[in-house]
Amino acid sequence: MSERLQPGDVAPDFTLPDADGNDVSLSAHKGRKVIVYFYPAALTPGCTKQACDFTDNLELLAGAGYDVIGVSPDKPEKLARFREKESLKITLAADPEKTVTEAYGAYGEKKNYGKTYLGVIRSTVIVDEEGKVERALYNVRATGHVAKIIKDLGI
Repeated sequence: MSERLQPGDVAPDFTLPDADGNDVSLSAHKGRKVIVYFYPAALTPGCTKQACDFTDNLELLAGAGYDVIGVSPDKPEKLARFREKESLKITLAADPEKTVTEAYGAYGEKKNYGKTYLGVIRSTVIVDEEGKVERALYNVRATGHVAKIIKDLGI
């Protein structure tokens, strides 16, 4: 299990393929705030709701200086299907090896119906313009999470 990030930590830089196979790097967003969120699987109900919420609020977030990157263990081809099916406008990044997910503390023990297993912990890390963690939220709910972020950030 990986260590969870804390406010003030330097956010681990990463380069991952997006839904089109192009590289997405955290460092390419320097000078802007970035919402990096981790979700278990594309094309599932909760993850779809969350991705659609981010897409629906993307203009508001971008206007306030935030970029959004969604990270999951899915391969780029599945992310492309997810983006097309749901008309998503956010950047989706593929982390099939879960190296970035682990570096951000978003992989670990989960419980579901009494069973314990390892998996992606639905998490959101807000990175400031300098690449430092502003907020690190773990075990977030898919529904209502984006509205809560907007409220908490005073957007």
